[in-house]
Formats: sequence, structure tokens, C-alpha cells
Amino acid sequence: MAANAAPKSSLFDDLEPAGVSAATAGYSAKDIEVLEGLEPVRKRPGMYIGGTDARAMHHLFAEVLDNSMDEAVAGHATRIEVTLEADGALAVSDNGRGIPIDPHPKYVDKSALEVVMTVLHAGGKFSDKAYQTSGGLHGVGVSVVNALSDRLEVEVARDKRLYRMAFSRGIPQGPIEHLGPVHNRRGTVVRFHPDPEIFGEGASLDPARLFRMARSKAYLFRGVEIRWKCAPERIRPGDSTPVEEVLCFPNGLADYLQGSIGEAPTVTSTMFAGRTAQSGGHGAVEWALTWGVRGFGDRDGFLLSYCNTIPTPEGGTHEQGLRTVISKGLRNYGELVGDKKAAQITSEDVFGTAAALISVFVREPEFVGQTKDRLATAEAARIVENAIRDPFDQWLGASPREARALLDWAIAQADDRLKRRKEKEVQRQSATRKLRLPGKLADCARQDAIGTEIFIVEGDSAGGSAKQARDRNTQAILPLRGKILNVASAGGDKLAGNQELSDLALALGVAPGSKFRVQDLRYERVIIMTDADVDGAHIAALLATYFFRAMPQLVHSGRLFVALPPLYRLTHGGKTVYAKNDAHKDELLKTAFNPRAKVEIGRFKGLGEMMPAQLKVTTMNPATRTLARLVIPEGDLPSVGELVETLMGRKPELRFKWLQENARYAEELDV
Repeated sequence: MAANAAPKSSLFDDLEPAGVSAATAGYSAKDIEVLEGLEPVRKRPGMYIGGTDARAMHHLFAEVLDNSMDEAVAGHATRIEVTLEADGALAVSDNGRGIPIDPHPKYVDKSALEVVMTVLHAGGKFSDKAYQTSGGLHGVGVSVVNALSDRLEVEVARDKRLYRMAFSRGIPQGPIEHLGPVHNRRGTVVRFHPDPEIFGEGASLDPARLFRMARSKAYLFRGVEIRWKCAPERIRPGDSTPVEEVLCFPNGLADYLQGSIGEAPTVTSTMFAGRTAQSGGHGAVEWALTWGVRGFGDRDGFLLSYCNTIPTPEGGTHEQGLRTVISKGLRNYGELVGDKKAAQITSEDVFGTAAALISVFVREPEFVGQTKDRLATAEAARIVENAIRDPFDQWLGASPREARALLDWAIAQADDRLKRRKEKEVQRQSATRKLRLPGKLADCARQDAIGTEIFIVEGDSAGGSAKQARDRNTQAILPLRGKILNVASAGGDKLAGNQELSDLALALGVAPGSKFRVQDLRYERVIIMTDADVDGAHIAALLATYFFRAMPQLVHSGRLFVALPPLYRLTHGGKTVYAKNDAHKDELLKTAFNPRAKVEIGRFKGLGEMMPAQLKVTTMNPATRTLARLVIPEGDLPSVGELVETLMGRKPELRFKWLQENARYAEELDV
């Protein structure tokens, strides 16, 4: 014991100073960055506006327009002007109260205008003193616009005086200027130009998109008039966007819905539309619904929702309240008239062919994310239900013929849904008998194997994304629980008793081993789709080994593929490209972007972390994806079998020997 103690002490004495030095040499207090003012916005714009693409750039307009709309909703403005100028700058003005210009109590050397434009989380919407309801609640909107604009000017007409202040990339270009007296004018003008350093050279605001956004706001609040102007040279050939137009819709969402559906035939001759007004605005709801006989253009139906005039494309609690109250009201009406089949109606049956708009005003709304795509305020569901319940009952009762037509339509949709479900269960009974667990086989609708494919993915998370990204008609999804059994090293009893492999064979419609027949396959292509990392490669190797050993005819027939998902997403401005590995990423950074561009690089942790739209365009859409077909060259079967036994078999010494002989060929390791 004593003999061993001295060397141990000496060992640690030698290592500790060297270890500490190595760990701290390149990391000290000077490496800690402190971002001040609007620096965080320019450093990470995606945290504030969701990215640097075209959608994010147009979100700048939404933030400025929301401030003017809040003035209108609060009763202080009746007119908003939106002007896209020849140089690409956008001006938004209103005749509201105007941003305060007096010194701020907390920043005595700055005007309130400068504080609003340069300090995050500064605004008049955190309490109900200035606004009962507002869309720009988070208090970062206009300051973020300032940070991401290479030039921005604000004019304020207040108390019969005109003031002006200019900024560049969030930095004041001088003190606030008093331009003198002004008569018959009040309100705020914000003129900004998106910064090409952030959004990319050549990026510009789209007149058609801006016009649609402005028109939507005019629909959402019938008390405001929005005057649209656009420099003629900004409108591209073939674009029908008007140069000038006054947007004012006295009937609100009813006008919006009628303009959206055009002459499409509807189930009822009149739409169900209405509004409830509340003192102070909180709890006000407006809605418009109708049902299409043959859909609306390329859509069977649609539901657009808004909170405090902010569009919520991902829905939320207000949509949930609308679905609940309309579905329940229709079921109750069916019970009232003695139609027992009404009990089977679900919100899917009611809204599958509906064109619906819902707008709600709530105090201090809670959104998911800074871009406010989804409403999370629990109270909104109750507000919508309470506002619509009685008017919907009265609308049904006032016209029994219309109500009967709508009820019959919903019942027909329910019957069709139940019929499809029953047919699917009968058609796929043999394949789904043992696959009843959540997250298992999500089959495709096409009965014939020609043109169909099944994606074998790892885990329920990846399976969920794949199910949303797939083409339901031709693509099936089968999630597996982690790494499957290594059939090259497992005994026959383990192979026969493994549930995952049994489910896999059952989903494919075949029996492994000597009973396998290619003509029994239920899909034309079998695609292994795993994460683009080491674990994903291991799972793909295990699956390939299984198919090679248990279903070699599947490989020989050329029907086994491996999907090649990307590892990185590279974005700058409106341009997005995907890289399959580090080398590909480095190549794209040099060839696909300007060397001075600030490219946002995102690394996908796995398929489950990818948005369904990203997974679809990169990995699942036949028009844009890349697949690797697994083939065995003619005459190489014995050597391939030997290689599989070496790398996947029971003898580790064979793998060790192979690694020793081939280590020199490894160019990069991921450990």
C-alpha cells in the first residue's frame, strides 16, 4: 500500500497545474460579451422576428402597423396611411395621439420617443392605462424595427407641434428636432428601410404582400380607414396590386369572408356572422362562417383567427373555443329536432368544409413566441364560447330550413368520415392487427402498392414530424422504439420473439426468411429514415442488416432505400439551403452566400426537431429529396455477407481486426 501511494501523489501533482493551465488559457473575463441596447436584436434577429427571411422582413411592417391599429382600436385614430416609396422604404402614419416626446421620468436626458425607439420592453401597453387591449403587448416591436432598419425616421405631430428624429440601425442620428408649429395634423409617421446587412442584398418589401396585410387589418376593425399607396415602379409586371386604394369595410369580417369565398356555392344561403362589443374592448368578439358545397378554390375549407388584430396562423385558444361552441350548438340542435345521428358530429365534420374567421380582443393576451403565431390565453376560449353560443342558437332557430341543410351536411360529413375509417380498418386489418399502440403504423390511403412507400423512422418524435410532412395518399410512417435487435448476433429464439421486428414484417405484409415473397409487399418502396448523426447511422445499419439477413429479396429487387436528411440549415435573407454534413456546410458557406453575409446556421438535433415543412422539402418530397438505393453488385453477395458478419456478427475480434486494417481510411470521426 505504501509503495503505491507515492507514485499516485506524484501523478496528481504533475497533472493538476498543466490541466488548470490548459483549461483556462483560452477563456477569461475578456471572452464574456455584454450586449447592450439593441445589440441583441442585430446579433440574433431570429429571437425577435423569427428569422431573416422574407416572412420575417415583412413582420417589421406588422409591428409598425399594429401600433397604429392599437390607436384606432382604443378610439384615438380613424385613419392609417401605408406608403411604399420608390426607394423601397415603407411609411406608416396614423392620426392618433402621437408618441410622447417629453423627457422620460426614468431616462431624464432622453425623450419618451427616443426611449420607445431604442429600449427593448419600453411601451405604453404593459398596463391598461393607455390601452385597454393591444396587439403590441410585448413592448419590443418598434424598437426591433428600428434595430433592423438601416434608416428609420419618426415624425410626431402632437399639441400642434411637429417633431422629427432619425435613426440608423437603432442608433440615434441626432437629438429630437422641433420642426415648428403644425395645424390640422396629429399622430405618428414611421418611415423605415429594412437593413440589407440583415435581410440580404436585394431583399425588398413585396407590394402584394403588404397590401394583403393592410387589407386584413381594415377588415378586422370596421372603425378604421387604411389608405394604401405604392410607387408604380415598385409593382412588378403581372402584379395586380393597386397603386392607390382606400380600404374601409363597414361590415368587418362578413365583408372579409365574402371577398375570400367569391362566388363559391355554399350550404346555406346566408353566412353566420356577428359581433359582440364590450366596454373597454376586453372580451369583444367578431366572427363570420359559412360552409362550401365543393370547397373554396384549392381548399376544402379554412379557418383564420386573430387576437387584438394580430393574425394567429397557428391558431390557439380562441380557435378552440369557436370549434367547441359551433360543434356543440349543432349537436344540440340535432337533439332538439330529434335527429339521433347528430350525436356523432365532431368539430372535424363541421369545420372540414367551413370557411371561418374569428377575431377576439382580450386584455394582456399571452402568445406563444415573440411573433405571436399562436394564442395561449386560456380565457379566450371561454370568451368566444360565451359570445357565440346564444347568437348561433338564434341563427339556427330563425331559419329552420337553413339549419336543417347545415345539420344534414354535417351528418353527411360524419357518415363519410366513419365510412372511410371502417374501410381503412378492413383494408389494413391484416397489417394493423398487432399495431394498436400510439405512434405505430400511420398507413397511406392508396390501396394499390404501386407508387406507395413506407418510411421507417426512429421514435415517436420523428414519427410525429414525418406524419405531418407526408403525402397521406402514398406515404406511410412506421416509428420504431430506438435501436432494433441486431439479427447478425442474436439467436433464433430472440429473433422469433422480438415484437419490433414482428411489427415491421407485419406492416410490410410479408413473412421473413424462406416465406418472403416480393409480390406480397404492401409498398413499392421501403425507406429507412434516421437522424443524420452517429446514432441514426447505427440504427440504419441495424435495419439494413435485418433486411439483408431476413429479406434479401427486398434488397435484390431494388426496393430498399435510405433517406438522406440534412444536418444543417443555412439561412440569409430570403435564401435557405441545407447541408448534409460539416464538409457540405463549409462548401455551401463559400459558394452559396456572399462571403460577408451573416449566415444563420442551425444544426438539426434529429428528425423530431425539424419542422414538418423542412422535413418534407428536404427528405420526403419525391421532387426535392435525395434517396440512396441499397444494392448488392452482381457477384459480390459472398463478400457482402462476409462483411456483414464481420461488422455486425458475434465475434468482436473480427471487428477489431477490420478496424485496424481500415483505420487509415477514416477522414473524420464523430465520437
